[in-house]
Amino acid sequence: MQASTQILPGNTQPTSTQNSELRLVSAQKAMSPAFLDAWKKLAARAAEPNPFFGQWFAGPSLEQFAIGEDYTIAAYWNGGELAGVLPLVRSSDYYGHPLPHMSSWLHDNAFNGAPLVAKGCEEGFWTALFQCLDSAPGPALFLHLPALPERGALNTALALTLERVRRPAAIVERKERAMLASSLTAQEYLEASMTQKRRKELRRLRKRLSELGDLTFERLEGNERLEPWIEQFLTLEAAGWKGVAGSALKSNAASYAFFADTMYGAAQARSLERLALRLDGKPIAMLVNFITAPGAYSFKTAFDEDYARFSPGLLLQIENLAMLSREDIEWTDSCAVQGHSMIERIWCEKREFISRNIAIGGSIRRLTARALMAFETRERS
Repeated sequence: MQASTQILPGNTQPTSTQNSELRLVSAQKAMSPAFLDAWKKLAARAAEPNPFFGQWFAGPSLEQFAIGEDYTIAAYWNGGELAGVLPLVRSSDYYGHPLPHMSSWLHDNAFNGAPLVAKGCEEGFWTALFQCLDSAPGPALFLHLPALPERGALNTALALTLERVRRPAAIVERKERAMLASSLTAQEYLEASMTQKRRKELRRLRKRLSELGDLTFERLEGNERLEPWIEQFLTLEAAGWKGVAGSALKSNAASYAFFADTMYGAAQARSLERLALRLDGKPIAMLVNFITAPGAYSFKTAFDEDYARFSPGLLLQIENLAMLSREDIEWTDSCAVQGHSMIERIWCEKREFISRNIAIGGSIRRLTARALMAFETRERS
């Protein structure tokens, strides 16, 4: 297919079936303007929108964090159009065990492992990916797919594909995290999720906070005042425990550039919403939402620990309940760790994620992968 060859001069021989084709290409080649444009258009046709594998998020991720030749992009073409993208990484470290494998690539600031695939192409993408990895597995013993939304279109198609081709596979991990999904209004939801005593306490805290100065709330979209907002967020986050631990986005140049570029990219894609609680103009709690209808993601939040006794982060999340009134948004993913002490006090629903391991390569390699999966999923007394 001449169109895909021009845009995507891949590193491997293509895996083709009829009018579709999948190639593995380097992260560097995936940054070409033509491919980035095709990637951007794919997001509008995605069966399961995923901001973390969208061009405006994955592009800065690859530029800042994908160091070396172990990173690659599975690019699936169908009918001359880019119809699937999945960043991959080769690794010999499987959660502390020396097991060479291929994995979808999620860094510490990416929270959804579902490939970005055009609606109607889900099973074709998985089939082509498996065929490609079978033909060129390298040292990898299996394919690891972390953080797949269990009820999502891509995991559903994956399960059907695995059943059809009878390929050895296993679910090796299950997790869940807080989600906001309700037909209630914001006020109704708050009343249902919190006791009257707790709501009264929050009103008291907000009143005490407002006595310290001019307390204001802001909600911004697009690139309005974006540059100073980014700097304020990074400074606020770095002033807290993450700064002490060295895990704040501002702690190194790569994560700083990644966050700034992602914010500008999300704004350009009309996928950015920013919330802030300010005291005399100074931010004391800030929140970044990614809007990818029909869902949204609470990507990053930070608060001033000097005001922790007033629960500014929780007060800001109460304002964030306005997401329930958006007609284009059915649910919001918290992106929080399972059991998060703050968000699970107010968001009642849960979103389930699974991680799958899938055998690739020839018969001997598949037998090895099957044995490893059986060992990993064995019952433990």
